[in-house]
Amino acid sequence: MPPTHLPKPAIVKRFALPATEVSLPFPTLDFHLMNRTSHYQPGLAWFAALGSAWVFVLVTLGAFTTSIGAGMAFADWPLSNGSMNPTGWLNDISMFAEHSHRLSGTTMGLITITLAIWLWRREERTWLRSLGWWALGVVMVQGLIGGQRVKLDAMHVPGFEMTLGQMLRIPHGILAQVFVCLLFAIAAGLSRPWIENAAVVPARRTRRVGLWCVGLLFVQLTVAATMRHNYAGLAIPTFPFSTPDGGLLPAAWDFRVALQFTHRVIAVALALAIANYGHVLWRDAAVPPALRWLGVVLMGLLALQITLGAQIIWTGRNAYVTTGHVVIGALTLAATFLLTFFLYRGSVGAKTA
Repeated sequence: MPPTHLPKPAIVKRFALPATEVSLPFPTLDFHLMNRTSHYQPGLAWFAALGSAWVFVLVTLGAFTTSIGAGMAFADWPLSNGSMNPTGWLNDISMFAEHSHRLSGTTMGLITITLAIWLWRREERTWLRSLGWWALGVVMVQGLIGGQRVKLDAMHVPGFEMTLGQMLRIPHGILAQVFVCLLFAIAAGLSRPWIENAAVVPARRTRRVGLWCVGLLFVQLTVAATMRHNYAGLAIPTFPFSTPDGGLLPAAWDFRVALQFTHRVIAVALALAIANYGHVLWRDAAVPPALRWLGVVLMGLLALQITLGAQIIWTGRNAYVTTGHVVIGALTLAATFLLTFFLYRGSVGAKTA
């Protein structure tokens, strides 16, 4: 029989540990929640700004690839001629354009993955974390569309001149504009002016004009992508008039002519809308000077964009001019979106506090 002369309380006392000694020496699974903050984080903010800059490297290379017709420089994907470093790609302009676009897209994907995880780990604001995941989803879809564009290039669609792979170039170009805006929204939300300055409270009319401009730019870039990939850039070979004898309307109509003419009409509407936007920004006393001057920059971008559009016609669709037109179009959308997003800074903060 076990000894009974030792009192049980003594046994308990001998082996019991103080409460401070049984606490776990490592953090719990919710450790990332303790590190989240809505304060300005320089490293994260600058990394998001890097992503917003790098996306224009990607847009530029994609635009140039399309402008010189190099989208099928390699018939395989995700590798190029079965390699990450295909033979001769630094010496052949078509191969260089397409492979550089693929490499820049891979880099963009890695940047977006890092940004989404970094936001999830360190950012307190739910809407910013959500934007990070949305950006990651869009860049993944973009990569898949780009790959299928190559793999399905030979698949014909009854009733259409373009193959299925060629058709995928249109949503690829449109979704790229959405991705640009997502990155700019994230960079804006992480910036010091957004976090540390008082919210802008402009007139309702000012904000509405901004929304109309952003919406009109999305429509214009959608028409432009459709026009570009239907080879309608020179469907109306004269500018600013639609006929050599100065007619405003084209002499003959078909699908490509209609696309080109619609693009020109929207360009006129955009010129008026953005000029009005700059005017209301300057007259609204609640708008900070930096945003007013951004409105002036926006009007300058639009003027440059119209000039490049005219040069496309006058130069017979020069590849470098055409690439510049695409890039400045994306930059105009980004600047308009960024400006309008800042005007709604108070609303975004209130809904996501």
